[in-house]
Amino acid sequence: MTIHVKKCTLKDLYTLQEISYGTFNETFKHQNSPENMNAYLEKAFNLNQVEKELSDSSSAFYFVYVNDELAGYLKVNVGEAQTEEMGGDSLEIERIYIKQKFQRQGLGKHLINKAVEIAREQNKKNIWLGVWEKNENAIAAYTRLGFVQTGAHSFYMGDDQQTDFILTKAL
Repeated sequence: MTIHVKKCTLKDLYTLQEISYGTFNETFKHQNSPENMNAYLEKAFNLNQVEKELSDSSSAFYFVYVNDELAGYLKVNVGEAQTEEMGGDSLEIERIYIKQKFQRQGLGKHLINKAVEIAREQNKKNIWLGVWEKNENAIAAYTRLGFVQTGAHSFYMGDDQQTDFILTKAL
């Protein structure tokens, strides 16, 4: 299995929108109402929103490929692009989305390592992420990689208020 990572550009806009929508939907549709899923997907992954995020110099997206097939992506934020105020010494991992057929193959760990590399290049002291409290597999994986829970915040799936745990790792 050959894995490689490529930084996204505006040329990747439509592909990024498609994989964002598809991976989020296949991962969470069984745990949320169709109305709330559709509301969230339309808000978070409409073309204008994805283009705005992709154009933000404080955010970066990276596609991960397995044997030249797009398998998922990573989104990281610094500065004011972070979804919570964590300070200038922090890098946020906002998204690690992996297509179901590629899950449990170490790609999440590979992308975490990429985020750590980016954070170190930018002299950040820690990395953090938010993960849905009901996503037990992801929480366990992040804990194995050295993340600890340092807080929580609300996440809205349509009109459903959910809780994300904030997990942090010191570098």
